[in-house]
Amino acid sequence: MVSMSLCSVSAVALSPPLKNGHALWSNKAVRQVCRVRVRVRAIASAEAEEESNFRVVFGAGGTGGHVYPAIAIADEMKAIMNPTFNLQIHFVGTKSRLEWKAVPAAGYEILPIPAVGLKRPILSPTNLLLPFKLLHCFWECWRILGELQPHVVVGTGGYVAAPICLMAFIRGIPVAIQEQNVSPGIANKILGMLATMVFVAFPSSIDFFPKDKCVISGNPIRPALRKYMSNTVARSHFFPRGSQLSNSQLLLILGGSLGANSINIAVLGMYSQMLSEHGNRYIIWQTGIDNFDEMDSLVRGHPRLFITPFLNNMDLAYAAADLVIARAGAMTCSELLATGKPSILVKSCLITT
Repeated sequence: MVSMSLCSVSAVALSPPLKNGHALWSNKAVRQVCRVRVRVRAIASAEAEEESNFRVVFGAGGTGGHVYPAIAIADEMKAIMNPTFNLQIHFVGTKSRLEWKAVPAAGYEILPIPAVGLKRPILSPTNLLLPFKLLHCFWECWRILGELQPHVVVGTGGYVAAPICLMAFIRGIPVAIQEQNVSPGIANKILGMLATMVFVAFPSSIDFFPKDKCVISGNPIRPALRKYMSNTVARSHFFPRGSQLSNSQLLLILGGSLGANSINIAVLGMYSQMLSEHGNRYIIWQTGIDNFDEMDSLVRGHPRLFITPFLNNMDLAYAAADLVIARAGAMTCSELLATGKPSILVKSCLITT
C-alpha cells in the first residue's frame, strides 16, 4: 500500500476575509490545511507508476454555484500540484445542464451520468420514478469510478455530487466536499456524514457537519478573477465598436446561471430608457439560460447593450464593470468580494440552500 497526501483538494484562493483574518490562502496555507490522506492500492512492481499519477473526479452540476467552485478547485490544483505528479482531472455531469458546456470550456473532460433530481414538493408524482432513475445513475457512477480508479472524489453540492460521492464511499475512495452556503443543501448534508473532509465557507456551517471533519476555507474563486485586467480592454471584448470606453459607465447585470425572473423583468422595463438618457452608459446583461430566449425576443437591439444567456468569461465581465446588479448567491457574493466591485444585491426567496 502506498500512502499519498492530497495537499490540494481545496487548493483554492478564497474570497476576502470573512472573520478574524480568514484572508486569501497562500499555497503554503493550503498545504498546511488540506491533510486528506489517500490510500492508493498498488502492487510493488507498480508503485513508481502509481506515485507519479494522481486522479481526481469532480461531481458538480446543475447551476453555476455548484459548477464553478469545482472548476476553481481544479484550476488551483493544476497550478500548485507537484510537477512530478501526472494530475488527471475528470468531471461527471449531465448533458442537459450548464456543466456540459462550462466544464469543456474550462479545459476539462466531462463524463455523462443520468440526470436525477428530487422535485419539490417531495410528494410530486414525478418523484415516483426517482428510485429507478437513481439505480441507473448509481450504476453509471459505479462504472465510471471503476474505469477511472480515482484517488479522491470531490463534490461541490447538487444532485450530481450525491451519486458519484456515494458510490465513491462504497468503493472505499476518499471523498471531500465543499459547501458554498451557510446552510447546506440535502446532498451535502448527507455526504457530510460520509466524507473524509468537509470544506465550508462560513464558520456557522460547521454546525451542519461533523466538526472534526470541517475546515473553514471560504469559497473557491477562479484564478482568472484574481488577475488584473484593464477595464478598457475588457469592455472592448463585449463592445468592439464602442467609443470612449475608458470614459464610459458600464453596468453588469447577473441574473444567476439559470435565470432570475424578477431581475430580468425589471431590466426589461428600464434598459431602453437608461441607455437613451445616458449616452456614455453600457449594459452587459446575463439573463440566465432558462430566461434568455424570452428576454432576447422582447429586447430591441442596441449597440450599447450586450445580452447573453451565460457569461463564460466572468473575469472580463467583472473587469469591465463599474457596478454589478446581481442575485445574492453565495458564489456571486464571494466573487464580488474578491474583485472589489460595488454591487446591488437582490435576495432570492427561492434558494433552498
